[in-house]
Amino acid sequence: MEAAASCGGGGGLREQELALTEETLEDSTNKAVVTALYAALSNRNAEAIKKILAADLEWWFHGPPSHQFLMLLLTGEQESEFRFVPHSISAFGSTVLAEGFDQSSSIAWVHAWTVADGIITGVREYFNTSVTVARIVKNEQLDCSIGSLHCPSVWESSFPGRVGKSVPGLVLAI
Repeated sequence: MEAAASCGGGGGLREQELALTEETLEDSTNKAVVTALYAALSNRNAEAIKKILAADLEWWFHGPPSHQFLMLLLTGEQESEFRFVPHSISAFGSTVLAEGFDQSSSIAWVHAWTVADGIITGVREYFNTSVTVARIVKNEQLDCSIGSLHCPSVWESSFPGRVGKSVPGLVLAI
């Protein structure tokens, strides 16, 4: 098993380039899936939403119960006027992060979507919480494991117009 994972001869650089190309393609594909979901949500297109989300979507919510706007919207339990308009969408493999604010910038939200084979299979939803994403990997260039003292962050939420307001912070490890 180890021999298959090691780089031999002059092929190592080419293999790394191919892996980076595949990772970039996966990132852009997964980002496109999440972007399509927000377009469908904006248009209230239930059929498109149904095609993008897995029937057994794994859902995790962190925030006040009164802010479960996405659940209300997707389940159709109650009409919600809240609009999810992301101001940033970033992809890291199967994880796609979207961040946005309400019109008055008094409510901040972050969605961490999990995408597999073009379908969204999970979402972690954060309201009025600062989120930092750290990637835990182990390779020759970067040694970062759960036992390490520091893992580099690859993404941090931003709060325009919220300077001086204290919000709880979470670290999401991918």
